[in-house]
Parts: sequence; structure tokens; C-alpha cells
Amino acid sequence: MGTTGTGKGPNLQQQIDILRQQLAQAQRLTALGELVGTTTHEFNNVLMTVLNYAKMGMRHKDAATRDKCFDKILASANRAATITNTVLGMARNRAAGLESTDLTKLVNDTLMLLEREMNKYRIVVEKSFQPIPPAQINGNQIQQVLLNLLINARQAMPGGGRLWIKLSHDAKNNMIDLVVRDNGGGIPADKLPKIFESFYTTKDGPDASGKGGTGLGLSMCRDILESHHGRIRVDSTLGKGTAFTLKLPVAVKAPPKIPSAVRAATKRSAPIPPINMPSGSAGQQPPVGNR
Repeated sequence: MGTTGTGKGPNLQQQIDILRQQLAQAQRLTALGELVGTTTHEFNNVLMTVLNYAKMGMRHKDAATRDKCFDKILASANRAATITNTVLGMARNRAAGLESTDLTKLVNDTLMLLEREMNKYRIVVEKSFQPIPPAQINGNQIQQVLLNLLINARQAMPGGGRLWIKLSHDAKNNMIDLVVRDNGGGIPADKLPKIFESFYTTKDGPDASGKGGTGLGLSMCRDILESHHGRIRVDSTLGKGTAFTLKLPVAVKAPPKIPSAVRAATKRSAPIPPINMPSGSAGQQPPVGNR
């Protein structure tokens, strides 16, 4: 550790904080590296689709076939743009501030990045998205949490299985619930209380894809949720599967902005003088009749 300008090194708490920041950065880069490896294959699939339909359009001269090819090429290009923008968003070292975020879009974008991996390991993904308000989150961090949970769920079903993702609004507590549930082997009851501890893992090490097994993923997830003033809960039954529930705060609506011209006009406006009613006439309506 370096020393401060006064010649004194950082105290113990400062050293712990520095190490935590370095560990969080290392975890983020590890997740990004794993993601790049996955999305490179996905991006290659998109390019092959573009090439194949471009060749088909060149071979066929009729307008109907060419229009179909153009539609497929356009859809693939949009998919490629989504993949690239999502990876670039994770790669940027953004500030840890929270902002209003479309959580449904974030989940869909994340699933797109892992689509090839889920298909490769025969994982069927089912979505249940209810209408939800924007969430007050750091999109990069929550996406990192979601990637970790999705990869854990895939690893819990080595022979294939089913993965459920649910989004709903807990109006009573003004929170958004994000549930990731698998039908894998489950976590033993004696290990369940320890899974959020640093360096504790239920795995023997990284799997064939080189992912997981460090015991840092779920600990990182818990720290991120706590920094969002949210919560993470796990429910698991041996032989039936595991469900992780993230509770995230709803974005606070900003008060409507009043144009400066309106504010200035309001300040210049004179107060409306009170109406002096004759004695005993309060609440009476003017007579109606022929005038």
C-alpha cells in the first residue's frame, strides 16, 4: 500500500475499503471476460445469418425473396447492435450512482447475451413479466448480479432443465421483485445459510466453460443489493431447485419542471383581491329570471 502525503499509510479500515474496491473491480472484469467469450460466439452467429441472407438475395432476383432477405438482415443487424451496446455498457467504468432504469429491457438484453449458452446446455427459459415501474438502480451492477444468477442456474442443471424469470411490482413495499428459479438439484439445508459468505462455494471449481467456483459471485451479489437498499433472498429444496429473489427499489418520480417563463410570470402576477360580499349574502346565489 502507498503512503499518504503526511508520511502515514492508510489505517486498517482504509486498507479494507481499498481491497474491497479492488476485489469488486476484479470481479467485474472477470464477469466481463466471461461475457465476451460467450457473446463472441453469439455475434459470429449473427454475422453468419447476415452473410447467408445476403448471398440468397444476390442469387434470387424476385422482389419477394429479396424483401425477405432484407428483413432478416435488418433484424440480425439490430440484434448485433443490442449485443454490442450491452457489452460496451458493462465495460464502461461508470459511476456507482443509481438512476431510473427499465428493468424489463435490462433482463431481456441480458438473456440475449446468454441465449447461445442456454441453448448449448439445453436450458429452456420461461419469462413472466408483469407491468412494472422503472427501478432506481445501477444498471451495470444489477446486470452483473443477474448474469451471475443465470450462470449459476445453468450450472445447477448440467443435464438441461428449465429456468423461470419473473418480474413483478410489490406495490405495498414500493419494490420490484426479480425472481430467478431453476429446477436443478437444489442446495442442502446445512449449506444454505453460508452461500453469501465470501469464498464459500458449493461447487468443486470452475465448470467445463471455465465459469464459477470461486465463492465470490453470491457475496458480490449481496453487497450490490445492499448498496441499492434492496435485498436478496434464496429458497431451495433438494431435488426440486433453487429460487433467488431480488427486491429492488422503485424509481422516485422527479417533480415536473416548470418553464422559466412561467415561473417569471408567476412572480410578476399581482395577487387577486378578495371579493367583498354584502352582509348576510354569503353563500347566496344571484337571482335568475327575466332581466
